[in-house]
Amino acid sequence: MHPPNYFNKIAEDGFAIIPRVISNPTVNDILTALDKVRLESAARIRRGSVYAIRDLLNEVPSLRHLAQQVSLRSLVEPLLGKKAKVVRAIFFDKTREANWKVTWHQDLTIAVQKRCDVDGFGPWSEKAGILHVQPPVSVLENMLTLRIHLDDCTAENGALSVIPGSHRRGRMSHNQIQALRQVTPSVLCTAPTGGVMVMRPLLLHASAASLNPSHRRILHFEYAANALPEGLEWYEA
Repeated sequence: MHPPNYFNKIAEDGFAIIPRVISNPTVNDILTALDKVRLESAARIRRGSVYAIRDLLNEVPSLRHLAQQVSLRSLVEPLLGKKAKVVRAIFFDKTREANWKVTWHQDLTIAVQKRCDVDGFGPWSEKAGILHVQPPVSVLENMLTLRIHLDDCTAENGALSVIPGSHRRGRMSHNQIQALRQVTPSVLCTAPTGGVMVMRPLLLHASAASLNPSHRRILHFEYAANALPEGLEWYEA
């Protein structure tokens, strides 16, 4: 269940952290399933370690069931409605072998099944063989991201920092992002194993490189309820 101030928190700040959403046995089952993933095109490997899987629901089909669990849908449906479904799923890990920092940005692209030239959609790109496109802001404003923590997420292993309320500013330019950073303090989003961070895609966020050699494994589920226009289709839907 979501906390009492959940709706206001998402509306005003653009994010909320809910601890202990996923049980430890379920987390262990997820990690076991991830360990069995074949190292194919959708997996990104650095020094022998898988640090990203973009085609996650096809690589690990059991995660489709997780995405529909009541514990997660109770965080999604009050904001997006009962028609909401996962439209993109990614696995990320930070380790000593695969360690990086992420500069301040918004999540501006969506994954789609095929290219259709539609007004307001662009530019296009491809990641791990999957087509991506930047949609109009109205599409992003009606999406929700759940970051499911498979390890404790701390300041030492690359937890996200966010700028509360920045999701209400629409798509921001580089200069606008830099200006906002000067006047608005950021918040570090730590979370325990099994905790879920709920966030709007337009929320400004960044993360530092990990200072800890242990894992920082995340399932990144994006949900949407609305269909895309004029032949465009969500990749995972």
